[in-house]
Amino acid sequence: MKVLEVMIRGAFVADAGDTVQQAAQMMAEDDLGFLPVLDDEKIVGVLTDRDIAVRCVAPGLSHKSRVGAVMTPRVRYCYEDEDLDHVIDNMAELQIRRMPVLNRAKRLVGILSLADAARLYSPDAVGVAYSGVVSPIPDRQLRLI
Repeated sequence: MKVLEVMIRGAFVADAGDTVQQAAQMMAEDDLGFLPVLDDEKIVGVLTDRDIAVRCVAPGLSHKSRVGAVMTPRVRYCYEDEDLDHVIDNMAELQIRRMPVLNRAKRLVGILSLADAARLYSPDAVGVAYSGVVSPIPDRQLRLI
């Protein structure tokens, strides 16, 4: 099976010049935790709700900070014509749950999520991938209450 058979076509995106508040509002309105970031139609990063918390809120940056300043700049992506099993294995190894999907011209055409792959392809294969994504919390971070 190919990625294009289970990916979600199209994507909500943020522009690198948008403010974090604009991106966060889009995420809230559309119940998203992940946005590809474009600059002049080229994918330059991804913004997650975790990026906002860790790279903007935690250090005390303004909600008017630019998305390009807090996004994850190292984009992990796949191509729409790639073998789905290979991509799922790669996502497990990289410990990521969502991945931008590009065409061979390197234009964003959709998003692949492990959840969609489980629903539309193979819950068993994706379960193995999730086990690679989810890592236990070290004891030192746990607080007993």
